[in-house]
Amino acid sequence: MIKEISKNEFAECVNVIKKSFQTVADEFGFTIENAPRFTAFATTVERLFYQLEYEHRLMMAYFSDEGKLLGYFSLMFLENSECELSNLCVLPEFRHQKIGEALLENAMSRARNKGCKKMKLGIVEENKRIRAWYEKHGFTHTHTVKYDYFPFTCGYMERDL
Repeated sequence: MIKEISKNEFAECVNVIKKSFQTVADEFGFTIENAPRFTAFATTVERLFYQLEYEHRLMMAYFSDEGKLLGYFSLMFLENSECELSNLCVLPEFRHQKIGEALLENAMSRARNKGCKKMKLGIVEENKRIRAWYEKHGFTHTHTVKYDYFPFTCGYMERDL
């Protein structure tokens, strides 16, 4: 079941986000020292609260039948009928069970219902597997940016809704 999260679920969401993105950090050698702003290290309850209260993000989670939070995403609604998908993730032990696809489909449906015509997102450019996954789901790679504070290149993708 996918449902909007409440503030009292922020701590559990932070845990899911950190555990999910830690696998990327481990694979590519990111640490809190060389990438303190990477999602696995920078996500906090306070950050989620800021995203909800000040950026007005829609925050959704995938729950098991037993009520365990297994996946997460947030949507920020932008100008020009666009939105940004952030932190779509699934706990490592529950991957390859179509949870990510369910979350992505839910995000796209909710974005369309809010009048969005285009969805954007950012990835670790060096992560060819996640780029291919998003391409399989209709996203097109648009550009890259190398930020001084990351030991990787940020890739940007988008798709029409």
